Amino acid sequence: MKKGNYNLIIAIDGYSSCGKSTFAKEIARILHYTYIDSGAMYRAVTLFCLRNRIIENDVINITKLRKSLKDIKIEFKYNSNSKQFETYLDDENIEEKIRSVKVSEFVSQISKISEIRSKMVKAQRILGNKKRIVMDGRDIGTVVFPNADLKIFMIAKPAIRAERRYKELLQKGMKVSYEEIEKNIIQRDHIDSTRNISPLKKAPDAITLDNSDMTVEEQMSWIMGIIQNLKKNES
Repeated sequence: MKKGNYNLIIAIDGYSSCGKSTFAKEIARILHYTYIDSGAMYRAVTLFCLRNRIIENDVINITKLRKSLKDIKIEFKYNSNSKQFETYLDDENIEEKIRSVKVSEFVSQISKISEIRSKMVKAQRILGNKKRIVMDGRDIGTVVFPNADLKIFMIAKPAIRAERRYKELLQKGMKVSYEEIEKNIIQRDHIDSTRNISPLKKAPDAITLDNSDMTVEEQMSWIMGIIQNLKKNES
């Protein structure tokens, strides 16, 4: 944590289905910051690939994807009703579509492609130029914003993460299998942690948050305590 600067860049990294987005959104709401879901950007690319047959028969056509990079237009637009930024692909709101099981199945493979990561990291750094943002993902504190003012690394037990994801998708009316979701989470953990480019790992100066047995309210109390203590130490 850096001291003496409260126009912060807050970087939140961690494993899939740890509740990073919920946590980050709530921090942004309380602090009146902008929330950026970096994972949504990789999900948007994955959706683009599925729609344009760059992924066929469970195989990614890397050559075709590289040629299509210039055609991928991802934006975040503010929804005044939900008071949240939502993900757009070619001017279409895809916030719900990118949360599908099919997208989840391929997003880790898409995100480890060097050209994709380079394009996304560049876009993410531009978003952070004005500070006062909360961004979550896999490599925010290690690669995108290595000098972020506050870094959190979130973890939770795989079974708990699978249960959370299962309930979330059921509430959205999706027909899913708990076993399929748990398998997907374990596979994504392995891919994210072992890829050669920007692997998921804890930054040396990040604070670990294990939220396996914590409510959202308890997590917010925890993080706000950290921010308040930071201010006290500087006063």
